[in-house]
Amino acid sequence: MTPVTPADEILDIVDEYDEVVGQAPRGEAYARGLRHRCVFVLARDGEGRYFVHRRTPVKLVFPSLYDMFVGGVVGAGESYDDAALREAEEELGVSGLPRPVPLFKFLYESGDGVQTWWSYVYEVRCDLPVNPQVEEVAWHGFLTREELDQRLGEWEWVPDGLAAWERLRASGAAGPGRR
Repeated sequence: MTPVTPADEILDIVDEYDEVVGQAPRGEAYARGLRHRCVFVLARDGEGRYFVHRRTPVKLVFPSLYDMFVGGVVGAGESYDDAALREAEEELGVSGLPRPVPLFKFLYESGDGVQTWWSYVYEVRCDLPVNPQVEEVAWHGFLTREELDQRLGEWEWVPDGLAAWERLRASGAAGPGRR
């Protein structure tokens, strides 16, 4: 039996209103620029610091770039809420997280118009010791808001995560005292 790769994962393809219009393997959705669904989870520890990581070089999109969210694609038939919890636990390498709290949803479109996905942003508190997946995370750390703000100008970040971060900052939900 041939192993299933991330490119083979079946995704719901959605329209501009986030209504399902079909299904396709992830690799095809990326190659053809088909709109699908993703979740972004801002994980914070008990001190309010943000989990930040660098993606591995084998990721299908944005390899080796930094991200202040954990998350990923929503599988076919999966809810945003279920995907947020699954992705957060998988990428952080923990089990028993509280359900991530939904913050807002937006339509991400890359500057060149090739990539587009509905993106639901969540937040979760993670007081557990993390053990991130080595297949997904090349480096990680918990950064204060000030440290994260400093790194924004120094590191190369995933563009969809930056778009979500800018919306989060504009809403005031990413403030230094928020827990």
